[in-house]
Amino acid sequence: MKMIESHLQEHRIFLPPSEFSSVAAVRGMDAYHALCEEAERDYEGFWARHAHELLHWHKPFTKVLDESNAPFYTWFEDGELNASYNCLDRNLQNGNADKVAIVFEADDGTVTRFTYRELHARVCRFANGLKTRGIKKGDRVVIYMPMSVECVVAMQACARLGATHSVVFGGFSAKSLHERITDVGAVALITADEQMRGGKALSLKAIADDALALGGCEAVENVIVYCRTGGNVGWTEGRDHWMQDLCANQPDTCEAEPVSAEHPLFVLYTSGSTGKPKGVQHSTGGYLLWARMTMKWTFDIKPDDIFWCTADIGWVTGHTYIAYGPLAAGATQVLFEGIPTYPDAGRFWDMIARHKVNIFYTAPTAIRALIKAAEADENIHPKQYDLSSLRLLGTAGEPINPEAWMWYHTNVGGGRCPVADTFWQTETGGHMIAPLPGATSLVPGSCTLPLPGIMAAIVDETGQEVPHGNGGILVIKRPWPSMIRTIWGDPARFKKSYFPEELGGKLYLAGDGSIRDKDTAYFTIMGRIDDVLNVSGHRMGTMEIESALVSNPLVAEAAVVGRPDDTTGEAICAFVVLKRARPEGDESHRIAAELRSWVGREIGPIAKPKEIRFGDNLPKTRSGKIMRRLLRSLAKGEHITQDISTLENPGILEQLSQS
Repeated sequence: MKMIESHLQEHRIFLPPSEFSSVAAVRGMDAYHALCEEAERDYEGFWARHAHELLHWHKPFTKVLDESNAPFYTWFEDGELNASYNCLDRNLQNGNADKVAIVFEADDGTVTRFTYRELHARVCRFANGLKTRGIKKGDRVVIYMPMSVECVVAMQACARLGATHSVVFGGFSAKSLHERITDVGAVALITADEQMRGGKALSLKAIADDALALGGCEAVENVIVYCRTGGNVGWTEGRDHWMQDLCANQPDTCEAEPVSAEHPLFVLYTSGSTGKPKGVQHSTGGYLLWARMTMKWTFDIKPDDIFWCTADIGWVTGHTYIAYGPLAAGATQVLFEGIPTYPDAGRFWDMIARHKVNIFYTAPTAIRALIKAAEADENIHPKQYDLSSLRLLGTAGEPINPEAWMWYHTNVGGGRCPVADTFWQTETGGHMIAPLPGATSLVPGSCTLPLPGIMAAIVDETGQEVPHGNGGILVIKRPWPSMIRTIWGDPARFKKSYFPEELGGKLYLAGDGSIRDKDTAYFTIMGRIDDVLNVSGHRMGTMEIESALVSNPLVAEAAVVGRPDDTTGEAICAFVVLKRARPEGDESHRIAAELRSWVGREIGPIAKPKEIRFGDNLPKTRSGKIMRRLLRSLAKGEHITQDISTLENPGILEQLSQS
């Protein structure tokens, strides 16, 4: 198969602001290259130095990396530490005890602040409560909760005891929750009566009860329920316990249980909608180290910063950059229960202004939705809010197209804030390729360069590196501390999925297509390998075509998939959301023709979509992720048989199937 072709060119470059670079953790490219050279020269010594400097070890490690059972690598294995101790106790000892750890804003706008001392006490009380229910080191606990301080408390309490947690996003169905409970072998489930989203109360306990009723969950002896709304819930005496009752009269202290650095901190299931769920297992030491290092490097976190990651805690972004990274860094962070469009689509900008947020980290899908809203209503445009506190912006979850990047940089960052476009995955534990804001010049749409210590490359389908300027498969050449350890209960699937023999069995397969610029060596992600289209013998990444569409001033959002075609092998089908009302009839045909011509001019005739469908939105999960598998089915005219209970807007499927 041929290498992935790239046709879309981006020539805009933004230098790091001098005032940012002068006080950054990594000041300039010389400092970046020095770190990279240190890692190249003494790989194990590089990671050992940071592990000693940034983490507290109950028992210091003597061995850094063990590669004897590749690809089941281990890091700092004979060392012992505790993640909760590193996040909380250390902040009681270093002068941060009365510093605000979390500023929690509820769906209705109510704001509550928690200092490190208060958060530590809450975690200890809950950990002690879990002990009374027999939860201990090595147990697995599933957490199915709303965005809340209580969810952070639950995760930290499990870590404190050495219990492995598995958080399930609060939008998942009973069937999805059941699959995860049974696969991980949970002995307890922590949930809530309901969650609040956009002014509506949505059940969690009822879904949890339905999941447990599906059978095979006999090991779950305890269901602990956080009372969020006071809504009516079913109750099983002896099994179900209110969280507040469990914590009542418990001591404010609980000794943190030292665990091996390789002890599973959590198992997080990837959100694939077909097949058996895939439980990504992460270690304690290596994962926590990289969470701490990337807070320092990518976000350049300062003691007085107000940090806000808008991700849901049920995804890896919420784990690394809400529950662990900011707390390990002693930061103050905003935690938000609601959605960006309630009570209106100015909610994010209003919160930034009120809380004086300095670092804002969100998803491209949210940015694109807010672009459309701002274009439709000047009153909720970012320029109507005081966003002067911002000094750094970030994006995560998928590549950000250049025009959305420019809007974000200009309208939210005021043209003065670097934008950290971060590439990483559930499996990597933290950022892999991302700009260092005080060092790296920025190119819209590019995640720029690998972080120091990350040996990234682009290869062909035999594992050979391709020249810069050619597209190929993104891989990581050497193990790193925060990498996935295995797929829970399925090591054979782990090896086949991430270290395939076709690539030699030693390269980590990210599953994304990428290209490196000939001049800068910057990486640009071109979409998932399985989203590469083969049109008349040309292999093209979907991301380039989507970026070309969104660069048209009419378009707010686009998703591109392929469908079989007798003439070209695959035909390009584009699903498009405009910044105005959805067109119909002749107007739809006219705009579709205009967009096809636009793509032809931006990329080339080969990239013109054969079909364009317009919708009021795209099928997304409640976390904002576009479900491209559903779009592929729609493009092929197939009946949707997949579970769509996690969709925010299931009605959009019928609209897109008829457009």
